[in-house]
Amino acid sequence: METQNYMTQNSTQWIEHLALEEINMDESQVISLNNHLNPSILLEESSIDFVDGLRDRFEFYVGKFNQYRGSNEGGSQIRTFKISGTVNDFMLFRNSLRLIVARKANDLITIGFLSSEGGLYSARLTGQHQPSSAPHEINAHLGPFNKISWKFMGDEIEIDAMVKHYLSEFIRKSAR
Repeated sequence: METQNYMTQNSTQWIEHLALEEINMDESQVISLNNHLNPSILLEESSIDFVDGLRDRFEFYVGKFNQYRGSNEGGSQIRTFKISGTVNDFMLFRNSLRLIVARKANDLITIGFLSSEGGLYSARLTGQHQPSSAPHEINAHLGPFNKISWKFMGDEIEIDAMVKHYLSEFIRKSAR
């Protein structure tokens, strides 16, 4: 249900933006005719929305995990933090392990673990026994009619599957 509400809100955001832009144009007497064709603006809006959607989903599932897990003894609770000095980067924290989601550019989002013992590394993928020493990169691709899709290693991603993968890896790696 929450995912559906997010998708409905996300799918009508563009029309709200157009209405507000027109109101501002009427008040300021400044016309902006080409913003909808500027890839940089489109990618920035999409990357902010994408990371906000990720954070919303992570917070939902972290809340459920913490609720099912119960007590906070021994650092069992997962905490979510926004990263200061950024638009909307965030991290999950438990038992000295961090899962960091960061917008590195308008078309690049990185997701990786930061451990006090092992430095920076990525989540393992199917068939991998050891993680790589670099975070995973999620890239935006601008298609026809300004359709932006987010891809990992060339394949379009499904956000819920991605959140499940990273959160499962985080929970297992941060357990004591």
